Amino acid sequence: MKLYTAAAVARRLDMTERNVRTLRDKGVLTEYKPGLYDLEAATRQYINFLRKKNPDAEEKVDYNTERAKLVRAKREGQELELQLRKNEVHTTEDVESVMTDMLIRFRTRLMAIPAKLSPTLTKKTEEVEIFKLLKAAVDEALEELADFDTTFGKGGENEGKHKKII
Repeated sequence: MKLYTAAAVARRLDMTERNVRTLRDKGVLTEYKPGLYDLEAATRQYINFLRKKNPDAEEKVDYNTERAKLVRAKREGQELELQLRKNEVHTTEDVESVMTDMLIRFRTRLMAIPAKLSPTLTKKTEEVEIFKLLKAAVDEALEELADFDTTFGKGGENEGKHKKII
């Protein structure tokens, strides 16, 4: 089962993300993981909600209009699926994994600064020299954080894949 964000569900149901969250809070839509929904289940749940809300509308529903909405919803779901396969969009789990890895590397780099510089700093007496050494070490760590491709190029899997994220 593929899970989609509230934005994807909102597009499929032709509503805002806020409405999706409101329907979730009312118990109309089921959230499988925080912020993630099964697109087909959400569509069925929303249709059932509308039916219960206005039972007389069942008879007045234009079959062609409803069929067109269903076809459009299926097409959008397939388009999202294709974008996911082409790595044009990424799942929340992928983004979370990449960000966690990047921040752990950055933290490790910062935590290494005192051990790396302490032997050098004990020999220095001028504040300007100490400042320059500390600044250079911090700038080096920040440069690694800013260089996304280098940070993740070593992992191979995420190299060059910073595109639209859902």
